[in-house]
Amino acid sequence: MRQHFGPIGVLVNNAANDERHDVDAVTPEYWDRAQDVNLRHHFFAAQAVRPQMRELGGGSIVNLSSVAWVLGVPRLIAYATAKAAIVGLTRSLAVEFGGDGIRVNAVAPGAVMTERQLRLWHDASTTTAFLARQAIHEQVTEEDVAATILFLASDDSRAMTKQCLTVDAGLS
Repeated sequence: MRQHFGPIGVLVNNAANDERHDVDAVTPEYWDRAQDVNLRHHFFAAQAVRPQMRELGGGSIVNLSSVAWVLGVPRLIAYATAKAAIVGLTRSLAVEFGGDGIRVNAVAPGAVMTERQLRLWHDASTTTAFLARQAIHEQVTEEDVAATILFLASDDSRAMTKQCLTVDAGLS
């Protein structure tokens, strides 16, 4: 793929699973699996693309966190812990990679009611409850989050690193 597209200049780390769980049912194996899917790849993907970004003279890494860790959402302790750790990882990687001209930032979306969210966890009443808690009473969309990611990936944010931008219409 590199032969076709060239070196990687932008990495967006966005794999996650916000599976709900009862805290008393969490086993060490479940915990490790949750941290692997929600956190581990952020580090190793960033580590893997660093040489290519160095070759380019810089780049941008955008890690996806969540406001779940700020809000303390019930039944999401493993997910929320990983999403909090992503902010710490982002800040540390920004310092480690900054000398190479690589910016590392995070985006923390709020209550984005994707098709999956609506199918598994939410309905009209929970969506209405989130909207009521937000300072701006409009639905946060995937496009809102994508626009923020595109900004952080672009040269328009060339002086920004070590930041976590929250896209939640004032929920947190």
